[in-house]
Amino acid sequence: MNIISVTTMAGILISGLALPTLTFANNNNAGTIESRLEQLEKRVQQAERRAQQAEYRAQIAETKVRDARDNTERLEHAIAENAAQARETHQAVQETTKRTAALEKKVPEKEDGWFELHGYARSGLMMNQHATHSRGGPYLTPAGDTGGAVGRLGNEPDTYAEVYLEKKQHLDNGATTRFMVMLADGQESYNDWTASTSTLNVSQAFAELGSLPSFTGVFKDSTLWAGKRVDRDNFEIHWLDSKIIALNGTGGGIYDVKWNDYAKSNFSLIGRSFDGIEEVNDDIQSYILTANNFIGPVQWLVSGIKAKDNEYRQNRTDHALDNAGNKGYLTMLAYHGDDFYGLRPGMSKTALSYGHGLGAEVKTVGTRAELTNQANTLRLATYGTTELAKGWDLAPAILAQSSTDRYIEGDDYKWVTLNARLMQGITENFALAYEASWQYMDLDPKGYLDYNKVKGEFYKLTFAPTFRPGDLSPFFTRPELRVYATYMNWDKALDNYAANDTLGQTGFTAGGQWSFGVQMETWF
Repeated sequence: MNIISVTTMAGILISGLALPTLTFANNNNAGTIESRLEQLEKRVQQAERRAQQAEYRAQIAETKVRDARDNTERLEHAIAENAAQARETHQAVQETTKRTAALEKKVPEKEDGWFELHGYARSGLMMNQHATHSRGGPYLTPAGDTGGAVGRLGNEPDTYAEVYLEKKQHLDNGATTRFMVMLADGQESYNDWTASTSTLNVSQAFAELGSLPSFTGVFKDSTLWAGKRVDRDNFEIHWLDSKIIALNGTGGGIYDVKWNDYAKSNFSLIGRSFDGIEEVNDDIQSYILTANNFIGPVQWLVSGIKAKDNEYRQNRTDHALDNAGNKGYLTMLAYHGDDFYGLRPGMSKTALSYGHGLGAEVKTVGTRAELTNQANTLRLATYGTTELAKGWDLAPAILAQSSTDRYIEGDDYKWVTLNARLMQGITENFALAYEASWQYMDLDPKGYLDYNKVKGEFYKLTFAPTFRPGDLSPFFTRPELRVYATYMNWDKALDNYAANDTLGQTGFTAGGQWSFGVQMETWF
């Protein structure tokens, strides 16, 4: 009984001593598991982040692959298009080469040369509101006698044609030759046969030699000429039908003396007979020596004129001091712009001319025998073209002149013309043309040819529906076919300028005049 109790008590004691140790061991195991679980959770989270990053990178890579595939497709398409265009271009080059070869066979350049036909013409019907022939012309006002042009649109009652034939050669040694003959005629008759009133004449007949191999230095690219001709390098306001300088006559000269890449000069000596007045004798002619210089867009022309014995011509028999002149000079400074006065795309040209003595006729040089040695003329011309908006094109012009002691001591001729033509393109082949002109004149002839002193204004408005073959240029596409209506009016004082002047004639006096007509104009 005692022994069992002791054993039992010993077992209980031993169990009690071991229990804390087991509990402690279990607690340590639980902490280790928790720590491992936390580490495992962290590793899982890190793995998820890496997976997300990998997925994002995969999406970016997929996008890049897709873009690369699209770019590749576009590149392949562009290559295919370029290849097609290249084939078309090659075919066009082959066709052009064939046509060129055929033309070369037809037009040999070395031996026989080749011919060219060029020309200009205008013709039309013009009548007034009473269905009778209307008066007109760009120089119909009293200022017209001294060069005062007004707008020509809807204001030309004549038929004028000029045709010129050229033969050109290009020799084996590099030299070139050119021969040109030009026929011209003007009529105001509407008949089909007008030989009795014809003014047909040979207005040009000259020859040129260019690129002569023995010419070197500044003369390397020069062209020699001789004969009867219109000067090559001068210009005009087409819609006024007014030359800036008209240097026409018979003589000779040299073009394109090139001082450097930007400067060149033309030199000429021409002669012409005075016409339109009573001759003192058959020997009186004007001789004009000219240097026409170009420096980039700037042109500077200088001419000297001599006419022996012309000083014996009297402009007014009751005034001995009013004898005509026998010498003179003129100069012109011009600027050829490749834009519209620096304001917008287009073109513009401006010229200031001064002449003294026989040079006081600064437009048609050497044509007026009545000019005195004391005569002075100053003339300004400026014009341009520009596109205002799609389908709308404008061409304005200003022409002004002052001339004193022109034919009689103390005479005074002043005038200014403002003109503008507006083109409205409706279709490729149809346009509406509008033109407005205003001219002011203050003329004091001092009794020359019984002309009277007058002062006043002239107005012209024209509306012209126009047909043309293409929309190449609103102002210089030709041929053109036009129908038009024109209204003109002027101050009554201008009717009294001269007995033989256009204004003031029966049925053509101040108060308003209408003209209607149809016209063609062409050049080629």
